[in-house]
Amino acid sequence: MPANTITRGRLRRLADVRPERGRVLSVFLNLDPTEFATPAARSTAVTSVMTQAAHRVSEADGLDHDEREALKADVERVREALSASDIASNGTRAVAVYACGPANLLEVVSLRRPVESAVVLDRTPYVEPLVPDANEERWCVLLVNRRNARIFAGDRHALDETDRVQDDVHSQHDQGGWSQGRYQRGVEKEKDDHLVRVADVAFAAHKQRGFDRVLVGAPDELVGELEHKLHPYLRERIAGRLHLDVDDSSLDEVRTAAGAAMEDWARRCEREALDRLIEGVGRRGKGAAGPEAVRAALDEARVDTLLVAEGVRAEEAIEKAIEQSAKVIVVRHHDDLGPLGGIGAVLRY
Repeated sequence: MPANTITRGRLRRLADVRPERGRVLSVFLNLDPTEFATPAARSTAVTSVMTQAAHRVSEADGLDHDEREALKADVERVREALSASDIASNGTRAVAVYACGPANLLEVVSLRRPVESAVVLDRTPYVEPLVPDANEERWCVLLVNRRNARIFAGDRHALDETDRVQDDVHSQHDQGGWSQGRYQRGVEKEKDDHLVRVADVAFAAHKQRGFDRVLVGAPDELVGELEHKLHPYLRERIAGRLHLDVDDSSLDEVRTAAGAAMEDWARRCEREALDRLIEGVGRRGKGAAGPEAVRAALDEARVDTLLVAEGVRAEEAIEKAIEQSAKVIVVRHHDDLGPLGGIGAVLRY
């Protein structure tokens, strides 16, 4: 069974699952290739986490006979899902499986970053580990010179080349049979046509994949023209520029440079959200700092953005925020939330 990636909409649908009877079994399997690169290593990891799941079901309190039998069946369904031969394909670094027979639930979700293997048995799916992946932005990297272009698509964890554009554009220094002025105008026309074609291919890729952010790499004399020719939907998503050679840069070099730019963008977005929180708290009404204040704001459905420090357990707050369509940010690059108990919120009103 191939794993499915998580989106904000799917995360909310999972958080909304509230079975009238029984419990939801949430199982997380770490597939970090540095630890589980071989089928044998993955098989051992599956056996370990499923043994833990079986023990958790057998030891759970408050279940009647039918509920316990349903959970035992769920354990086997999860085991089968995790034993699929393609479970670690397509850059998957971890898998989450949610099962609840009485709710007709079996969800297999691939994650692009490793998480610790774990088992949770509760009345709702344990969705907190999915939040970073659900908020992961989709990126386009566009490298262009006067003749060639390369387009890459993905995110911080996986970036792949998807398109190439090559055009026969003459050099500005070539000699031709025309007068020099006419020749130069012809060269400029070829270059402009090339940039228009690149912009069209990039927009077609956006319509297919839906990019959130764009990184552009082009010579200084060309980058402004390129950005001007991009469709407004892409132009407004430009988040930075890269300094890479279009023809000679390897995929690893592109991934490294783009990854650094993506991390810088994430750091800036976190800083902006934290500054809004600090300003809101100072205004006494637009910000909530600490677990109690955040809980009260969530009870009143006032939260616009929930900020949780990485590593802080805040499942109930995250579930409520998702139910209310609030944005959830796991803060990885700044320590502002430490003195606040690891949690804060920017409020709608």
